[in-house]
Amino acid sequence: MTKLNSNAKIPSGNYTEDWLPIKQILNGMIQLDNGYFVTGVKIMPKNIFILDEGSQNATIYNLRNLYNSIDYDFWLLIADRPVDIDVYLSQLQLMYNNAQEGAIRKLIMQDINKANMFMSAEYNVVDTEYYILFKEKRMELVQKKLHGLISGLATAGLQSTQTSNNDLRMILDNFLNGGEQITFGGVM
Repeated sequence: MTKLNSNAKIPSGNYTEDWLPIKQILNGMIQLDNGYFVTGVKIMPKNIFILDEGSQNATIYNLRNLYNSIDYDFWLLIADRPVDIDVYLSQLQLMYNNAQEGAIRKLIMQDINKANMFMSAEYNVVDTEYYILFKEKRMELVQKKLHGLISGLATAGLQSTQTSNNDLRMILDNFLNGGEQITFGGVM
């Protein structure tokens, strides 16, 4: 066992982010203190099991070829993002306020109640998102790798885009907080 050095400097920041080797998140990339960039692609989900057997096999074959062609370290990530239906609820509330007939108001209120039920902690409704991330120092290689991933996934019949700043922040938040969503309420 190694002994901890009691003279070791502990980062002075008050936040976990202050301890991470992250310089900034910009243009869909995490720039690390050591000069590396972490980026990748977000893959749109597709249920291949509703396809015929030939299409399923073709998708799996093309994905296998893509994975075997990657000659650098990469991470496959699956992350849950809480679903935000506040805009939808606001629209329902406006419809409810403008509705004149009692039957229509009742139907809209049922939709509002159902949406509120799904957003309760009991159901914990989330969107599952899929990512392939990598790190690279040279920007021309970043672009080449992104293009290769997007093209390879398209060959497999999957749509993908480069990660956004928001995607990367959500991934970091998801892993730093163990997937727990923290909400604070006000005291009246």
